[in-house]
Amino acid sequence: MLHERETLRVIRPADQVERLRTTYEGAWGPEVLQVVLDEFPGQVALVSSFGAEAAVLLHMAAQVDRDMPVLLVDTLMLFQETLDYQKTLSAHLGLRNVQHIRPNPLDLARVDPNGTLHQRDTDSCCDIRKVLPLERALEPYAALVSGRKRYQAATRAKLEVFEVDGARLKVNPLAGWSASDLRTYMDVNELPRHPLVAQGYPSIGCAPCTTKVAPGEDPRAGRWRGTEKVECGIHFGSDGRIQRAS
Repeated sequence: MLHERETLRVIRPADQVERLRTTYEGAWGPEVLQVVLDEFPGQVALVSSFGAEAAVLLHMAAQVDRDMPVLLVDTLMLFQETLDYQKTLSAHLGLRNVQHIRPNPLDLARVDPNGTLHQRDTDSCCDIRKVLPLERALEPYAALVSGRKRYQAATRAKLEVFEVDGARLKVNPLAGWSASDLRTYMDVNELPRHPLVAQGYPSIGCAPCTTKVAPGEDPRAGRWRGTEKVECGIHFGSDGRIQRAS
């Protein structure tokens, strides 16, 4: 956390991104994390879903700084297995600063008092339970770290390791990693798996909006199945605007 007298460093994201891309685009994940932590001491947060592949980036973060803030957006609709996995993996890696970011109770009372909004309007549900809570939680930070990869979806195919996220730097250390790379890393480092992966959930979100994926289907086919929605809305494009599903 920032001390009361500390202020966020004024950065020009476009200049920052270009320099970092030129120097560190092909760097190993822990090196990327260390560079960002050195440039923005006390102003970096890692956002993690503690999902199917989360252990890889969290393992790298633990090697660099176990006190790095790790933000889990707890929508209050996550699988119990995800909440249990968060505890198991955090203990295994020695992470000391995992924070559960939850929706504002007043917002829920106003917009989703019965917890059924996801059945009528998935975009609004994600906004109130994910987007707004994370926006508030990220206010003190100059840079955020994401576990997104290019192979995960067409919307991520051009993902860069360093991006502009409004007035903030966004870092995707695993952007170029494949599913095979991730499995190998987890095997070599003997990392605990999310228990739902073995049950047919290669991509894991909120329980009401996540289904099992059949062999041969896209790994994210189980997210918001039957709709055109592919992103929850917490990620931003190169213009700094939230990437919302149409």
